[in-house]
Amino acid sequence: MEEINLSEVYSYFKTKILWILLAVVIIIILGNVFTLVTRTPLYQSNTTIVLVGENKSGYSQTESQLNQNLIGTYSQIIKSRKVLNQVIENLDLKMTADELAQYITTSSVEETEIIKITVDNPDAKEAKKITNEVASVFAKEIKDIYNLENVEIIDKAELAKVPYNVNYIKDNIIYLVIGLVLSFGVVFVMYYFDTSIKSSDVVEDKLGLTVIGIVPKEERE
Repeated sequence: MEEINLSEVYSYFKTKILWILLAVVIIIILGNVFTLVTRTPLYQSNTTIVLVGENKSGYSQTESQLNQNLIGTYSQIIKSRKVLNQVIENLDLKMTADELAQYITTSSVEETEIIKITVDNPDAKEAKKITNEVASVFAKEIKDIYNLENVEIIDKAELAKVPYNVNYIKDNIIYLVIGLVLSFGVVFVMYYFDTSIKSSDVVEDKLGLTVIGIVPKEERE
């Protein structure tokens, strides 16, 4: 295997530095275009509700057990057409109940009577409005369906500052690394298969001839 002169490699890479930088910039630009085309930024807002006893002065073990049993049912009611159609009407949303349901997820906090409602939306303000409205409408519907007033909102939704599914800093670092690896790899392959004479040492090593003089390259002004 042919030996590689590291000083020659370094010198060769220096001559290609502009090409390397250009390649890295192009890859970063293409990566960001790919991100914008394939990934829609989504903002996430959430609110929490708790199931409480109707008797505000006391909370019995029976009521606690009842609420535990109702958590699964309540989670399904939150995403029901009855609730979501009312939310759509109240906020004048341009979507169907099934479409809105795709943006909503519910989860229960283990061993508690707390339900978390999360809404994803391309618009941060709309995500916040929908989240709070879903909780509000749900509490009213529970009163009508079960004749119970056992739902209290703990934390209202807040405005999300950044999309949760896109990290531009992380993505650009990845694109930078990819650009550097690819461009350095290509330049190294170009160097490895470059058969031109790069120094007088090559003549002496390959041809066994002694170099008695070198004509310097004249730089044009």
